[in-house]
Amino acid sequence: MYILKCANDKFYTGSTKFLDRRIKEHQTGLGARFTKKHLPFELVYVEEFDRIEDAFKREKQIQGWTYRKKKALVEGRYDDLKKIGKKKFE
Repeated sequence: MYILKCANDKFYTGSTKFLDRRIKEHQTGLGARFTKKHLPFELVYVEEFDRIEDAFKREKQIQGWTYRKKKALVEGRYDDLKKIGKKKFE
């Protein structure tokens, strides 16, 4: 599971079995439409899982988070994660 920070200062969260290949796809515009529209980007966070299903589950969890909460995760402010609202509209 990975998080990219795009040129528009927003985060893109994804999951893949092959991170290097997926990053190259994003860089060449073959990844998601969102990243294609907001190049360049920076890889800012990675979590590894033994099973892709677990990575996908974590991806979906983080996609539901607010920008503030994603930023706290990326910055390693783990104590702040519980203090920040869990849902986008909190």
